[in-house]
Amino acid sequence: MNNIFTLSKKGLLLVTLFVTMLSFANENLTFSVDVVGAKTTFTLNSVQEGSALSIKDIHGTVLYSEMIKVTGRYSRAFDLTFLTNGKYRFEVEKDLEIREIPFSITSGNAIFNKEKEKTVYKPFIRVAGDFLYITKLAVDGEPLEIDIYYTSKAGNDQKLILSEIASNEIKIERAYKLDGLNFGTYKVVLRSSDRIFEKSI
Repeated sequence: MNNIFTLSKKGLLLVTLFVTMLSFANENLTFSVDVVGAKTTFTLNSVQEGSALSIKDIHGTVLYSEMIKVTGRYSRAFDLTFLTNGKYRFEVEKDLEIREIPFSITSGNAIFNKEKEKTVYKPFIRVAGDFLYITKLAVDGEPLEIDIYYTSKAGNDQKLILSEIASNEIKIERAYKLDGLNFGTYKVVLRSSDRIFEKSI
């Protein structure tokens, strides 16, 4: 497998990445949280239908999740008093980004720290012909671990054919030629920001 980039393909990929990222960056996810007694009201002022809302603990275990079925304003009241003392986070996931809104529970009270909120940009995987393109916005300089596995149609053995770590880049861009697409399948496993993203080809 060869890691290749011709200037024309790199330019086209760069333009596509910028247009995609700018369209998502312009959609500001503004929200508010009101805590009154045992009730925490979480409001998203501008959200897309199909976005996923979840509450996770510090280990990433999902405690609550739902698909948002409205576009525009979304509001929901939660009773978080059942949570034990510790650190948690709301996550709003859409297309290529995940917004993390951390909070802690102390003696049944939810405490939000706006300074610790962050946006995680998901990698974008695209296949065109026998080329695999991977792009990711890494504004915090977080590395992207890339593993590509191949399984032939003849056997069930999955073989690691490429492993690399892309780092020190604000915009991570990679292109790979997938030889043997007619004779087997590929699995792409990407790791970044303590998350795993997978795609089978």
